[in-house]
Amino acid sequence: MHVLTVAYGHPSDPAAFDRYYETVHQPLAAAVPGVRAIRVLHCAGLDGTPAPYHLVAELTFDSADAVQAGLASPQGQAAAGDLANFADGGATLFLQHD
Repeated sequence: MHVLTVAYGHPSDPAAFDRYYETVHQPLAAAVPGVRAIRVLHCAGLDGTPAPYHLVAELTFDSADAVQAGLASPQGQAAAGDLANFADGGATLFLQHD
């Protein structure tokens, strides 16, 4: 199993970010070929301070090849291109695998 994790920095308008993410971006991500599951988590600091990220999304794929093929697909390119439309706090992507 390979998990593409996207950690989103704090947006200028959290409510607008959440609305856009749920109604536009998450469906784009779900359409990427090879995505087996998507898990979306809002972040909070343990001691009441803000966490470094607003939201973390985990997209599960069967293999590294499936991740690369999904990202290279037209649907993957559409999802990647959409980041500029709402992620004004930035987005950090990394891959986890077992």
